[in-house]
Amino acid sequence: MDLPATLKLVIFIAASAGVVYVSRSSLLSLKTHGFCRFLAWEAILILTLLNVDFWFYKPFTLPRVISWPLLCISLFLVIHGFRWLRRVGKPDDRRQDASLIGVEKTTVLVTEGAYRYIRHPLYSSLLFLVWGVFFKSPSWSGVILAFAATAFLTATAKIEESENLKYFGEAYREYMKRTKMFLPFVV
Repeated sequence: MDLPATLKLVIFIAASAGVVYVSRSSLLSLKTHGFCRFLAWEAILILTLLNVDFWFYKPFTLPRVISWPLLCISLFLVIHGFRWLRRVGKPDDRRQDASLIGVEKTTVLVTEGAYRYIRHPLYSSLLFLVWGVFFKSPSWSGVILAFAATAFLTATAKIEESENLKYFGEAYREYMKRTKMFLPFVV
């Protein structure tokens, strides 16, 4: 199924408007994790629109066979991560940080579930999404967007860690020592 270029442009504009709205507080402060997250979301959006025509095309070719497990892991991590943030993190609007949105406003450090092994399951989810979408139709423009999104997500996580150190203090520093950033036992 090929989407017309005009429809892709409309989707890009509408989705970007939503991303801008969600990120509006962060866009004014380049030093928050929200600004890098905005750039990552935009790169993911562009990559998705670039590869959407190939989503179900020749589903049993090697790139698409690689793609589906990555997308499934992404889906699992996003659901799992949000669930633990809501349940254990006790998000509260009284937490004053303009770059935080919704469940990011945790008041309790979450160290259970996937958070026992990795500090950023939601960003890991986005990394799996990026590479899952990339493998729908690998290309040079796709690899540039995938690496850009990966770099922005890594920067987002590093900036967020400094913000978490300010909020949670020594407890977060100790948590960093026993966990990996994105992949258990690896990175």
